[in-house]
Amino acid sequence: MLTIYHNPRCSKSRQTLALIEEQKHDVTIVEYLKTPLSVAEIEKLLALLKVSPIDMMRTKEAEFKEQNLAQANDVTLIAAMAATPKLIERPIVSDSTRAIIGRPPENVLSLMQVNN
Repeated sequence: MLTIYHNPRCSKSRQTLALIEEQKHDVTIVEYLKTPLSVAEIEKLLALLKVSPIDMMRTKEAEFKEQNLAQANDVTLIAAMAATPKLIERPIVSDSTRAIIGRPPENVLSLMQVNN
């Protein structure tokens, strides 16, 4: 079972979801803008992705600059993602043991091959 942290307005997120569905994988869709992630959920995704918080963020968003996050520490970055979900890079796909950012969407294919 895969979980996609999805923004239906994002073309990359839609393409990634389509790839998953084409492969006939069961998928849970989490629209994280409607249902924001908690700090604990973000920390779990970071561990599964094996990246630092800045690597899971959309640094070109106006909110990133407005909140002066460029030099912020990890705790502040995680709190910013919890408070402003738009800052979370998308899409993220997880199988509960690891996760991948679907940029490009084909990145998720490696996750699906492991689960076949």
